[in-house]
Amino acid sequence: MRRSDQYAPRNQRLSLRLRAAPLPEPVYRDFVDMLFGMRLPVFGLGLVFVAVATLFAIEWRDPIITALAVAAATVTALRLWTMHAYGRARAAASIAQLKCWELRYAIGCYAFALLLAGLNVRALTYHQPLLHLITVSLVFSFGAGIVSRISVRPAICVASMLLATVPTIVALAVHAFTQHEAPFHAQLFAIQALLLTMITVLSLQTVGYLYRSAVQHHTTEHDMAHLAKRDALTGLANRLLLRERFQDAMAKALHKNGRLAIHYIDLDGFKAINDRHGHPAGDILLQQVSERLKAAVRAEDTVARLGGDEFVVLQIDVAQDSEAELLARRIIKKLSAPYEIDATSMRISASVGIAMMPDAGRDLERLLSRADTALYRSKTSGKGRAHFCTREGAVVEHRAVA
Repeated sequence: MRRSDQYAPRNQRLSLRLRAAPLPEPVYRDFVDMLFGMRLPVFGLGLVFVAVATLFAIEWRDPIITALAVAAATVTALRLWTMHAYGRARAAASIAQLKCWELRYAIGCYAFALLLAGLNVRALTYHQPLLHLITVSLVFSFGAGIVSRISVRPAICVASMLLATVPTIVALAVHAFTQHEAPFHAQLFAIQALLLTMITVLSLQTVGYLYRSAVQHHTTEHDMAHLAKRDALTGLANRLLLRERFQDAMAKALHKNGRLAIHYIDLDGFKAINDRHGHPAGDILLQQVSERLKAAVRAEDTVARLGGDEFVVLQIDVAQDSEAELLARRIIKKLSAPYEIDATSMRISASVGIAMMPDAGRDLERLLSRADTALYRSKTSGKGRAHFCTREGAVVEHRAVA
């Protein structure tokens, strides 16, 4: 970093980071949703455009304004249809598909902006001040609407505004130099062109501010939501996220007559490492354990840390008990391999207790309690073992100290 960058104002440095860094996926999804969430403004402005253009086309029998009215009605209908289609596809859309939807929105917005500009350019070939007032007001309304609604996608917002305003400004300036006997004709139209130019420039600055604020707000919001459901040390799911994943998995399993497995895992020998090497080494060990657990399970399974050296794996789509037992054996094998921390080799083992849903219950706390009971049996029978909890297993909570 250059010395001058070190002393740049905080807001400027934040602005540079926001422009340089790609948007987090959840934030990008939120922003695309915002584009497609404003059907009423799109419909309302399109309706006013068509009504105004139709009225003046009938009055002056102007084929160009008639064509603009038909085109505006078509573009508005297509935009509304696209918004409806997005609503049905958004949940399963990938990032690549979201970019395609964003492009479709941009094309519709650009087309409407060009039609607005075309209406103003054509209207300014007449000397009808009331017509000019209405058509230029449509540009103001369009600009205010896109700044407030779609500044989260600044490229679309800026391009749409310029497409609508620049031809209108040029047409106002040209009209100012047309000969007319009305007093202050040239001056008033020149002032109107200047006014629209100033508002456009100010609006472009506002877009940048609103975008930076939206990115900061949504990123912070998603970060807070992520932290609330994640273990701070390992990044694994905490009890809150585990409960959410369990509820979703259980609903799907019951619908398909399927089963789930809860693996309650406790590290054998972890307390001795903490006592001998200190808590920093213990924290590194827990982080390595979490990585091994994530590598041992499928992407659709969930690994959670409940605290200390206690972990839980939620295994979904379990057809037979042997599948749960196989995973438990794999976990024990992976966690029992040597660890290298600060050039020191360390070894622990793991004990696992397994409770099956719905055999051992349908409530997460009951399943955790019964898996803990099975874990207690594993630890008392020699450690480094896995046991299932039977229906008759006690639900009294046991805690074995390693």
